[in-house]
Amino acid sequence: MSTPPPNSDKSVGEIVSEVSEKASLLVREEIELAKAEVTSKVKTLGKGAGVGAAAGVFLFFAFVMFLFTMSFFWVDLLNIEVSIWIGFGITTLILVILAVIAGLLAKKWLSSGPPTPDMAIQEAKATRDQFEHQNIERDQVTRSLERDKETTES
Repeated sequence: MSTPPPNSDKSVGEIVSEVSEKASLLVREEIELAKAEVTSKVKTLGKGAGVGAAAGVFLFFAFVMFLFTMSFFWVDLLNIEVSIWIGFGITTLILVILAVIAGLLAKKWLSSGPPTPDMAIQEAKATRDQFEHQNIERDQVTRSLERDKETTES
C-alpha cells in the first residue's frame, strides 16, 4: 500500500477553510489586476482628452491669428500700411501645425477603446479552466479510489 500524503492529518474543515482563504485571495488579486488595468487605460484616455483639448485651443488661436492675418493682408493689399501680415501668417501656420500634431496624438490615444480589464478577464478565464481541470482530475481520482475499495472489499 502507498503512504498517505503529508497533509492527510488535516481535517476536512481545515482543508475547506484553507481552500476558501486561497480562493478569496485569488479573487482579491484578480480585482487588483482589473483595477490596475482600468487605471492604465483611463490615464491613456485622459492624455488623449487633454491633447485633444490642446488641439482645440491651438485651432482657436490659429483662427484668431488668421483673422489678424487677413486684416493686415487687406491693409497691405490696399497699400495703407507697411506689410507686416507675413509674420502673422507664419504664426498662424505654426499654430495650425501644432493643432494637427495634437489632434493626431489625441486620435491615437482616444481610439484605444474603452477601459476594459482585458488581461484580468483572460486571467479569470484561465483560473476557471484550471479549477475545472482540477475538478475533473479530483473526480477521476475519487472514482479510482472507489473502484479500488470495491475490489478490495469483494
